[in-house]
Amino acid sequence: MVPAIVAALFLWVQDPAENDSWLKELPVINASLNATSFITLITGFFLIRQGREKAHKNAMLTAFALGGLFLISYLIYHSQVPSTLYGDVNHDGILSDVERMAVGEARTIYLIVLISHILMAIAGLPLVLMALYFGLKNQRKSHKRIVHWAYPVWLYVSITGVIVYFLISPYY
Repeated sequence: MVPAIVAALFLWVQDPAENDSWLKELPVINASLNATSFITLITGFFLIRQGREKAHKNAMLTAFALGGLFLISYLIYHSQVPSTLYGDVNHDGILSDVERMAVGEARTIYLIVLISHILMAIAGLPLVLMALYFGLKNQRKSHKRIVHWAYPVWLYVSITGVIVYFLISPYY
């Protein structure tokens, strides 16, 4: 359902009013939420390896909350601000042949990272929700089984979110 909402918001973008300049700050906030989530996930991993279950639980719930805040911020931003094209130096919303040639293969790299980030986020959300459910219900065997898949996907999505931001930010 989340991917459908995101797709609908991309189709229903409104130009932000001049007094909504705070919206332009959301991408850096989103990147910060992703970076903090990544650090919290790594912390949670080391905490469980040390047998510190309560601290691990708190770290993972924090990472989940950060992900929720990211999603809210992301949806607000993309429902109000037109998408930024990688390489659109003059910000006219059109990638000219000159602009495309200027960025060259960097655009291909950006698109690969972006597409993989989006696909992994779509695939990862149900995995993370199941891992959270099994963890909170203390169903350790099921939790460990799903975390085997959910954790690396969540890490990947968190760090590539930051990378996507740094790659696209010169064109905001």
